Amino acid sequence: MYVISILGNSVILFIVKIDPSLHEPMYIFLSMLAVTDLGVLIVTMPTILGLFLFNFREISLDVCLAQLFFIPFFQCTKSCILLLMAFDRFIAICNPLRYASILTLPRIAKIGLVAVLRSVVIIFPLPFLLKQFRYRRANVLSHSYCLHQEVMKMACADITVNNIYGLFAKLLTMGLDSLLIFLSYVMILKTVLSIVSNAECLRALSTCVAHLSAVLLFYTPDLSLSVIHRFGNNSSLLLRIILSYISLLFPPLVNPIVYSMKSKHLRVRIIRVFLK
Repeated sequence: MYVISILGNSVILFIVKIDPSLHEPMYIFLSMLAVTDLGVLIVTMPTILGLFLFNFREISLDVCLAQLFFIPFFQCTKSCILLLMAFDRFIAICNPLRYASILTLPRIAKIGLVAVLRSVVIIFPLPFLLKQFRYRRANVLSHSYCLHQEVMKMACADITVNNIYGLFAKLLTMGLDSLLIFLSYVMILKTVLSIVSNAECLRALSTCVAHLSAVLLFYTPDLSLSVIHRFGNNSSLLLRIILSYISLLFPPLVNPIVYSMKSKHLRVRIIRVFLK
């Protein structure tokens, strides 16, 4: 799964980079999404593969703190990119004549930088809030990587501030982003339903299928896991483990496949490169 995910996202980045015809907003946002997926895979790879391949069951505090920053950082950045991709579809369908003038390459670069800075500012305090605590010597994680909601419960101290800030960070990033994505699609649906031609209506909706699948694959397990860790004290451990792996490993595997299948232009370019 790791090999396929890394290869799939690397191919997307490579094809978009070398093909000038793919230097368009939709494919640039797709490249940004691939970078965040690769980031998550690289950060979780040492501990997950160490456990399943070598039965290595220990995680040092420094590695744990690094994961406590980088995993939420990449997840937060991915959430923002999915929002930008929804905005891209909104402009393309609701205001197509101004699409090229609104989403210029310099503007996309600035928006991408803002997405990264937002993630750094919001996520940066999380590992430092946890580092100041004392922990029990024997701690058993239910996941093969460090998850903020789980690690903070192992501290021998009052974690109220951490709990509140963690919830605030989740609501400010994924909560707000998912709400804005929903509103974007409400506007898109309103515009599409006003199209007289059924063929044009279906064509417009078909351009959103890949993005909608990416949104559902990302938000559903991640937000469900966050709710379960904070409010579902009696929830099944197996359910939490399954959701954690789905939220981290499934989107990087599926996104390149879905986008390659749904985008004929991208699919043709990939086939052309590998058949040379």
